Amino acid sequence: MSTPPHILHLHSTFSLGGKEARAVRLMNMFGDNARHSIVSAMPDSLDARDAIDPAIDVVFPSDAPSLTGKPSLARMAELADYMRGFDLVLTYNWGAMDAVMAHRLKRANLPPLIHHEDGFNADEADGLKTSRTLYRRFAFPTLHRLVVPSDRLAGIARGVWKQPEHRILQIANGIPVERYMAPPEPDVISGFERQPSDVIVGTIAGLREVKDLPRLVRAVAALPDHVKLVIVGEGPEREAISCEAIASGIADRVVLAGFLDRPWRYTGHFDIFALSSRSEQFPISVVEAMAAGLPLASPDVGDVWSMVADPNRELLISKNGGLESALALLAEDSDLRREIGRANRERAAAKYDEAAMISAYARLYGEALGNGPLSTV
Repeated sequence: MSTPPHILHLHSTFSLGGKEARAVRLMNMFGDNARHSIVSAMPDSLDARDAIDPAIDVVFPSDAPSLTGKPSLARMAELADYMRGFDLVLTYNWGAMDAVMAHRLKRANLPPLIHHEDGFNADEADGLKTSRTLYRRFAFPTLHRLVVPSDRLAGIARGVWKQPEHRILQIANGIPVERYMAPPEPDVISGFERQPSDVIVGTIAGLREVKDLPRLVRAVAALPDHVKLVIVGEGPEREAISCEAIASGIADRVVLAGFLDRPWRYTGHFDIFALSSRSEQFPISVVEAMAAGLPLASPDVGDVWSMVADPNRELLISKNGGLESALALLAEDSDLRREIGRANRERAAAKYDEAAMISAYARLYGEALGNGPLSTV
């Protein structure tokens, strides 16, 4: 039996968010048909490792060169030398861009590299930085493919980053929709208790500045006391969110649940799903909420408008609009919640089931490795 290919994953962060959840799901599906090494530009941000199946052959090497630091030829050479020990390199977002540049500058005898762009942090939420645009343009020519999940990112790849059509591949994020149709499991969310009259606003997100979760706390604080908020996720903004809940006088109505894997177990406990992000592309949490039959209150960012069902679109607000208004409307009208939730679930089942996504990535990675599609279990 031939040795399974060894895949190097270079992440901007490995705290569980949309791109990490997708990467973990693919790793789990490839089973023993691939080996994996994972490096994070933020070495302390590795929460997503808990979602990897224990049977998967994966390591988190401590001897890998840092993905951050001042670019230099010596640093590029170090990154390139490290990549030579693998069969395929997968890079994710801006935090891994120096590895893409190292591949460009030291391309001889390097494995194929596929770069995944899923969105932008707070420092580019209001506009892309010219310096990063130019860096990307110079770094991308040796890519096997540039993968994006959203229409907006595909447009940026073509128009702003000046990438040829043959290099860009758009693959929509998908999830196991059927799992979200079952009733949620009890007692999954620590500290969460609901009363019969409660309306639960929920979100699943990395606790990062770009998600602007203090804004969501303030929006819920403006609603009646029976409206409560559950935030699932971990990250550097946890303390700021907790402080906002205290300052807004609703600390007893907010549950910071921390990281929880397998979101189909608990998403159905929510009545409304909410986003407060300043920037998004194709948030997989929105697809999860749709599959669970939830209405969405969110700014009109990224591809969210095109993702949700028609009845939900009129509830999307301008980027800086009043999130509390959309939440208030949904909180007071259970029939509206059911109507929109039903339409969202039907759309998720029709467009965003994971089978198509997994098949597309299996073909892509297998093609880069010079084989047929990478086998799944």
